[in-house]
Amino acid sequence: MQQDTNSGSGAEDPRTENLRAIVQQYLSKVPVDEAISPVEQETIRQQIKQLLIQKNAVIVAHYYTDPLIQALAEETGGIVSDSLEMARFGNHHRADTLIVAGVKFMGETAKILTPYKTVLMPSLEATCSLDVGCPADAFSAFCDQHPDRTVVVYANTSAQVKARADWVVTSSIAVEVVEYLDSRGDKIIWAPDKYLGGYVQQQTAADMLMWNGSCIVHEEFKAQGIQDIKQVYKGAAVLVHPESPESVVEIADVVGSTSQLIAAAKSLPQKQMIVATDQGIFYKMQQAVPDKELIIAPTGGSGATCRSCASCPWMGMNSLRNLLACLEQGSGEVAVDNAVAKRAYTALERMMNFKKSL
Repeated sequence: MQQDTNSGSGAEDPRTENLRAIVQQYLSKVPVDEAISPVEQETIRQQIKQLLIQKNAVIVAHYYTDPLIQALAEETGGIVSDSLEMARFGNHHRADTLIVAGVKFMGETAKILTPYKTVLMPSLEATCSLDVGCPADAFSAFCDQHPDRTVVVYANTSAQVKARADWVVTSSIAVEVVEYLDSRGDKIIWAPDKYLGGYVQQQTAADMLMWNGSCIVHEEFKAQGIQDIKQVYKGAAVLVHPESPESVVEIADVVGSTSQLIAAAKSLPQKQMIVATDQGIFYKMQQAVPDKELIIAPTGGSGATCRSCASCPWMGMNSLRNLLACLEQGSGEVAVDNAVAKRAYTALERMMNFKKSL
């Protein structure tokens, strides 16, 4: 699935099914974790803490995971962050085992960057609609059709797609990287998020050929819904992730990655924030601004694919129970083919060292 945003024309790859249908198939298989009592919760937390010490392991958690997991990561010397800082933390931490609480591409990235460490995930089934919607074979064939272009892929992609790329970026550095490449005269293939790609292109005016992917959470935010809630919370700042549709980005006060939105909440003078991203961010954002009111931006519409408001179902597959299980049993171990890892490492290393190279 690809789109040339310079010409405005688009066409679906005949080998790729409709993304929405693929996502629905995945969502139908996502297990719903049973409620956990406070007593069981504390028992599991203490067991995890002991095992982390015994196995010299550390929890590397994303902002969108369960607040219970985020709190445990903080309490035990781990980290709660966006995917770029997760990668950096795991790469430099002295632990022998990384417990990556997030989605599969994050575990793969950790393994590629630290092949000598054991990388475990609470669930290897936790994926991402951007990853699912960018199959490696179809994407590689698309790249082969445009050999004159530099291939830039978002971190939310499989190891195989990263192996085909020249650069990997996160939302926090996407604009800067593309700006740098454009200054060299590079023409770019961008994948997989069309909204983030469109935002980057608008900011840089770079020549970008887009893959047609999207995030099922951020795509559900609607400009009208945010305008309506602004009428209730007059004067509130609107914080938006650039994976959202252009109409949503246009009405934002701040557009940025998860870490950038948290920083903005701290620096903005407004006491009320309408936040258009996964509601898992509220755990860390509320810590940063305990004196401010955070309001989840509405999602919905007849085409909604999310099973709950602004909450990634795959991030929700990370629970205290399966985190304990992966520590006890060594289950959920991430493996990446050596040849794939070697190729992907080059693009990831450029991401990690980008600021240093300027």
